[in-house]
Amino acid sequence: MNYRHIYHAGNFADVLKHLVLSRLIVYLQQKDKAFRVLDTHAGIGLYDLSSEEAQKTGEWLEGIGKVIDAELPEKVAEIMAPYLDAVKALNPGRETGGPLQTYPGSPKLARDLFRPQDRLSAMELHPDDCRTLSRLFEGDFQVRVTELDGWLTLNAHLPPKEKRGIVLVDPPFEKEGEYERLVDGLAKAHRRFSNGVYCLWYPIKKGAPIKEFHEALQALEIPKVLCAELNVKSDRDQTGLSGTGLIIVNPPFTLKDEMHLVLPELKRLMAQDRYASHRCFWLRGEK
Repeated sequence: MNYRHIYHAGNFADVLKHLVLSRLIVYLQQKDKAFRVLDTHAGIGLYDLSSEEAQKTGEWLEGIGKVIDAELPEKVAEIMAPYLDAVKALNPGRETGGPLQTYPGSPKLARDLFRPQDRLSAMELHPDDCRTLSRLFEGDFQVRVTELDGWLTLNAHLPPKEKRGIVLVDPPFEKEGEYERLVDGLAKAHRRFSNGVYCLWYPIKKGAPIKEFHEALQALEIPKVLCAELNVKSDRDQTGLSGTGLIIVNPPFTLKDEMHLVLPELKRLMAQDRYASHRCFWLRGEK
């Protein structure tokens, strides 16, 4: 995979990931107490969909481009509103017929959904990307940007001082062993911050060890682990993503039911062939 996220910003994987992130944030905001979002692989925070890179792949056209103006059932529209409203707010020109031009990465989306008491710790290892992210949040006391390997964050920055939080782990999958690294990272982090909400992203493509990955997560014996997957096409293609998956540890009790409503609509809107599918199930815990 070419990980520079500008090539993939707003694609079907981002849609599912950012929708779930928005639901986690909204859920934690049901209590007045502050919380922290820890984003381990934060990227640059804001993406220009009119850029040469985004236009080269056009992945966003099959993702947020299919969803942003879609007719949705009332309950699904309500669930998706915080996410979609945040995207629309970054594109005010669309109200007068302009194109969708700007898409938020996870740190920008989280920040735009925050209350005054909520905080963000954004980690980015790539020096240029970290500088870009720092400029985006310059002077924002609710955000701390750090140039750091996100995997180290799972030891060094947990638990957060707020004792409440969401840990988003969205690794690049550029190297071998990322599935194993996710399992190991979650095990270490959960020992330090067992009541945290974790959201781990993983790609689904031909040959990916999804079954082994799920079995390794089950072996951790963490009490509540939910899995949500969306496949937009057959995995017969040797290259590229056919689907996207999320592991959510300590999910809101409402999330599984929300996914059962939303995933069929996302499949309907973003399917690229007749083999599109979805599922949401407990890896461990509630059935």
